[in-house]
Amino acid sequence: MLVISSFSDLMNAKSEIDEFKMTKPTVYKKFVNVINLTRQLQFKFQYMGCLLMDEEPNDSCPNVKDDYVLALYQKEIEKLKVENTFSDLKRLLADYKKIGYANLSALVMGKNPKVLVGPSVVR
Repeated sequence: MLVISSFSDLMNAKSEIDEFKMTKPTVYKKFVNVINLTRQLQFKFQYMGCLLMDEEPNDSCPNVKDDYVLALYQKEIEKLKVENTFSDLKRLLADYKKIGYANLSALVMGKNPKVLVGPSVVR
């Protein structure tokens, strides 16, 4: 699937992420931890987003040889989903799904929106 991110969409997402960070610090911090875990395990951000949004991950499922690692990752996702303010995070993810979960994660990690502009392939 091809995702095209405009500069204005990315800037809007960045400002909402910044606001979310200020108003919902607990769930924001847990979201950052899940993003870091996703990156460290070299899983696709699309997989993370699908799990958070209760979508079918299809082609983005990781090819993991150790079921324990996958179960641990899914447990961390579930911990985030039971937070009181998770619905606010879910709304943010839904509002900016069109720019892709990888770009949203990059913005959360502080990447400059200018470098994310343009098409990208979601796998």
